Order: sequence, then C-alpha cells, then structure tokens
Amino acid sequence: MTKEKNSAVNTEAEEIVNKNGELTEDTASTEGMSIDQAVEVEVEQSDETDAATEELQKEIQLLQGKLEEAENKYLRLHADFDNFRRRTRLDQEAAEKYRAQKLVTDLLPVLDNFERALVMDADNEQTKSLLQGVEMVYRSLLEALKKEGVEPIEAVGEEFDPQFHHAVMQGEDENFGSGAVTQEFQKGYLLKDRVIRPSMVKVNQ
Repeated sequence: MTKEKNSAVNTEAEEIVNKNGELTEDTASTEGMSIDQAVEVEVEQSDETDAATEELQKEIQLLQGKLEEAENKYLRLHADFDNFRRRTRLDQEAAEKYRAQKLVTDLLPVLDNFERALVMDADNEQTKSLLQGVEMVYRSLLEALKKEGVEPIEAVGEEFDPQFHHAVMQGEDENFGSGAVTQEFQKGYLLKDRVIRPSMVKVNQ
C-alpha cells in the first residue's frame, strides 16, 4: 500500500472515531498516541470510573445502614424512657394514694384490741364508764382513719369473696344462703380500693 493510501486510511479512521464521540483527533495527536491506544485508555478510564462509582454506592449503603440502626436505637431508647417516666409517675401516684398504708397496718392490732374490750360485759358503773371512754377513743381513731380512706370490709350476710374474705370455717345455717358469710372472727379493712387485711370469716355451705 502506498503512503497516500495509508494516510487516507488513517484520516478516515480518525473521522469515524470523532463522529462516535469516543476520541477527538486533537487528543490523539497531543498525547502522541495511536487511535487504538487512545481508545484503550478511554476504556480503562471508563472501567476505573465504574469501579469508583460502585465503591461509592457501597459506602452510601453502609452509611444508610448505620443511619437506620442509629434511628432504631434512638426510637427504642425514646420508648424505654417514656415507659420509665410513666412507671415513675404511677409509682408516685400510688405512693401518694396509699401513703397511710404502713400506719394503718400498724394500727390494725390496736383496733382489734379496742373491739375485744368493747364486747366485755359491764357489771358495775365504773366498768361502764371505762368502756364508754374506750368506745370514744375507738370511734375517734376510726374517724381519723376514715379521713385517710380506711373503711371496714362488709362481711356478715355478704356473698363470700376471696378477694375480701378469708374463710377459716364452714358451717350450715338456714338463715343464710349457700356461700354467704355467717360469722366474722376478725374485721377486714380497705385503704381506698386496696385490701389492707381481708376479713376472717365463717362461710355457709
């Protein structure tokens, strides 16, 4: 092939590359490369760009995963804090509502002793006067406890309820229905809606 033909072939190849937008004539001539070498460089650069893009996408996915994990952790901590705050508030409300429970529990044996004393028979005026004084103290104590929300549990004649009554005996009494409380051995008490002590009772069969 003559020199003129070689020159024409090279010129034609350069024009084809320029039309496809893959490589310009100036780029090839400036870097002193042949067209094949310039095309190979462009391909390598394209591969490197794809690899860099893929690596960047992996980093983005990793960061997104860490962000989601952090958000989930925050939501869990926020929910735990809300539960803690709610429990604390309920505990404070319960402590305020039943603040007298320990005092009431300590006073129940005193009330029992008053009740035992009041069922004694008075055989003289001095004993009657003493019992009247005891009854006054007993009623005053009940009134003070009532202001704190203490109430006696109804027992005799009521349907037996294990939440409020503690059965220690069973019997048969035609004056009461089956399962009714026929006798109370020890009075039970409520503090607001909480059972401080159930009534000790006898239940009809």
